[in-house]
Amino acid sequence: MTEPYYITESKRMCKASGMDPNEVSRPKNFLSEVEFAEKRKSYSEILSVVSFFSNKLLNSLKGTPILVVVSDANGYLLEIEGDETIKSTIEQFGIRLSSLFTQEDTGTSVVSLSLQQKHPISLIGEQHYHTFLHNIACYGAAFHYTDDNNLLGSVSIMMPISFQNPLFLTMLTQAVDSIERELLLRKQNKKLNIMNQIMLSRTRNGIVVTDEFGITTEFNDFAQKISNNSRESVIGRNICESSITGDYFKEVLEQGKIFENEEIKFIDNAGNLVVCLFDAQPIYEEEKMIGAFGQFRDISDRYRLQEKYNYLAYHDDLTNLPNRRYINKELAIIIQGLKAGQNRTMALLYMDLDRFKVINDNFGHSYGDELITKVSERLSGCLGEQDVLARMGGDEFIFLLTDFSSPDYPTKKAEEILNLFHEPFQVGKKELHTTASIGVAIYPAYPVSMERFMVYADNAMYQAKSRGKNRYVVHTSELLEDMMDEYSLEIDLRKALDNNEFVLHYQPQIHNQTGKLIGFEALIRWQHPRLGLLPPGKFIKLAEENGLITQIGEWVINEACSQNKKWQDAGMVPVKVAVNLSTQQFLTRNLITFVEEVLERTALDPHYFVVEITEYMAMEYEYSILVLNKLKSLGIGISIDDFGTGYSSLNYLKNFPIDYIKIDKSFISELMNDPNDAIIVNAIITLAHNLHKEVIAEGVETKEQLDFLTNHLCDITQGYFFSKPLPIEEIEEIYLVR
Repeated sequence: MTEPYYITESKRMCKASGMDPNEVSRPKNFLSEVEFAEKRKSYSEILSVVSFFSNKLLNSLKGTPILVVVSDANGYLLEIEGDETIKSTIEQFGIRLSSLFTQEDTGTSVVSLSLQQKHPISLIGEQHYHTFLHNIACYGAAFHYTDDNNLLGSVSIMMPISFQNPLFLTMLTQAVDSIERELLLRKQNKKLNIMNQIMLSRTRNGIVVTDEFGITTEFNDFAQKISNNSRESVIGRNICESSITGDYFKEVLEQGKIFENEEIKFIDNAGNLVVCLFDAQPIYEEEKMIGAFGQFRDISDRYRLQEKYNYLAYHDDLTNLPNRRYINKELAIIIQGLKAGQNRTMALLYMDLDRFKVINDNFGHSYGDELITKVSERLSGCLGEQDVLARMGGDEFIFLLTDFSSPDYPTKKAEEILNLFHEPFQVGKKELHTTASIGVAIYPAYPVSMERFMVYADNAMYQAKSRGKNRYVVHTSELLEDMMDEYSLEIDLRKALDNNEFVLHYQPQIHNQTGKLIGFEALIRWQHPRLGLLPPGKFIKLAEENGLITQIGEWVINEACSQNKKWQDAGMVPVKVAVNLSTQQFLTRNLITFVEEVLERTALDPHYFVVEITEYMAMEYEYSILVLNKLKSLGIGISIDDFGTGYSSLNYLKNFPIDYIKIDKSFISELMNDPNDAIIVNAIITLAHNLHKEVIAEGVETKEQLDFLTNHLCDITQGYFFSKPLPIEEIEEIYLVR
């Protein structure tokens, strides 16, 4: 058989260098003990991989006297395993650990040749240059990092020549392939682990990773900070045992469930409330679940800000009772449920102190405030489990009673309240006597609006006062005449669109820093043929109740866009015009196509059209964000109207494509008198600007209010200080450049 060229060339070089083939050629260079220890340490991971596969090779050839030798890339022997007889034989020739195999020192050897060649080699019998190796068969192969072809070392097997077999070369080749794949995988995993560590340390989220059994394998620095638990105390524990997230992870691991933006609350080791938004999902590898991933986003500060804002917005400063805004919100929610078919009972007890003005005028406001506080404490003592007590302002209180089973519960409660005033109130050093007048309204079997229901209770309270005070009066059908007037108005309302009786008035919106007009809010009016010009408060609620509001809303959109385009064509500096969307209109499926069609037909640039929605509409989160994104894609502006009086959610503000936040006029009206309203307004402005949204203040009537808003960087002002809503003719006279 022809000898491979590289063996022939090696033997030629040995002969040319003067080597005697009959003399043992020993290694001449060795690593010191320290150098050898350092070399093995640097090769520790490589040697562990090579040893794993070489041991598999040895086990598969058990009974065959073979030796496995591992060298580094230079030829230093780092590992010798296998047959002890062969091992002791080669040691006689100076072949031992730390010795260097080079062609110049040891002649034609399997170690030096395998490091030179790019393929596995065999060196059998007389193919060796030295005769003392002629009774040995050797097979060797180099191994590399295959991604960059970086030579790492060689693996060789040696045996008596009688055991030679070409199959050994194949087995060695397969073992080296396995070694190289494993080394590459570990190298890639190291890079991935480094990237993961960078990602986990740089993120502002807490990260938790588990295996398929729920055992925690990763818990990053931010997770430690959020939870006050050390990484060492969490790694290796089953996450399903966690009292905070265990149930979530259990569903992820057992059912493959995905969680997004789950609000979780817990008390950390320092006793602080921590509020997080939590996501969790399974991790898959080739469709097999191999673990779970969870992340926390700490929103504690934002949560506390929202809690403070909500408390200030919905509670009375003097008594800490819920206020008018709170009651209005609760009533709106309950009435919506009743209209949707919920089976609930509800009543209002509207209470006013008798002769309170006399006490205030005679003893001063400090006595009056203390009396109000004492009254609120006494009233709070008679609340049932489902009752809510609120201060409506001044000396007026309201009881909201819900879900009572006995029909006479409201009147018995009214009697109980009146009895509370038999005893005087100790205010300072004085005993003050007062009584109360109470109006009772029980929600009827037919739907009525929140405003109408409040009117029932308010009217009944005034009837109690007119009948001598210190009593209660239940609202009855005595207001039938008013209801008949409403019915008549509804009939007229149905004809109003066909008769073209609606008109729009426009209220200017002024930029606080420049003083320039930047837009109008379009506000509907009804030119009633008999009653004259009616404001929206007289008919909008009625339109909502009878289903006409969507048609009226579409008329407003069409009219506002058409008029704005006419003004621009006539030479007016282009400005935005905003219209209010009703809840029913917002929920209409053809809203997007209708707005798109109007903009196209009127040729109005969408940039100059703004729609205003209320916080209440945003409660249907998934639907709202879908509709708002589609509206935004048309190029129009979006504003949240009456902000602070509805269902506020900082998370919604963050995710909704909103351009403007309008502060409700109820906050502006008391801006200079109520410190809480000033705090709330400033908080809303700061919040909006942090979310990159502009702020519009409505209902501004005084220079003091305007100065406050300007000083606190409110962007836009709207209100009677600048102008009331004006008809088209007056707008054109003032703003149209002719």
